[in-house]
Amino acid sequence: MSKFNKIDTISIIRSTGIVPVFYNNDVELTKKVVKACYDGGIRAFEFTNRGDGAHRVFKELIAFVREECPEMALGAGTMLDAPTAALYIQLGADFLVSPCLVEEIAPLANKRGVPYSPGCGSVSEMVRGMELGCDLVKVFPAGNVGGPSFVKNVLGPLPWAMVMATGAVEPTEENLKAWAKSGVTAVGMGSKLFPKEVIAAENWAAISDLCKKCLGWFKQ
Repeated sequence: MSKFNKIDTISIIRSTGIVPVFYNNDVELTKKVVKACYDGGIRAFEFTNRGDGAHRVFKELIAFVREECPEMALGAGTMLDAPTAALYIQLGADFLVSPCLVEEIAPLANKRGVPYSPGCGSVSEMVRGMELGCDLVKVFPAGNVGGPSFVKNVLGPLPWAMVMATGAVEPTEENLKAWAKSGVTAVGMGSKLFPKEVIAAENWAAISDLCKKCLGWFKQ
């Protein structure tokens, strides 16, 4: 089961503000990436279900996180059906994320007290997600549906909404400040936070430093 209850997990995501999104089938490499982010101040991390046997990597990863990164909420992303979501809940996922709104996942997650953030590309989808009990809805792909201005305009009539933007989020001061000013609760950031050359060189300190900078820019 998850380490944190639903309210605590959402609080962790809100206080951190930046949720790295990552997948690799190498367990040991993934552990190092997660630890580098943790050392850089990140407290919520999304491991995506994007490869064969990804759940086996997650099973080892979550045991590592519980031991070495005790304040981190570890979530599972790319949830596309309820059976897969149930598997990751059983493995201990602290939150679930989808690229789209999968309604069958919501009651399952609610019953187990696990936050579920569905990917939404319209106001109607966001409202439907909230009706299903999704406290934190994900705007995706955020850059294509309108960027920071989309979120800002949506929060006008829906000021109570909590939004996580993923897609077109970059590890730069200008980009992160723009998203922060839009009113997002958090942003999800993928490959740009983990340059291939940095991973290849196993320069984990560089990832930690970039995470620290990003957190500083976003929280300003």
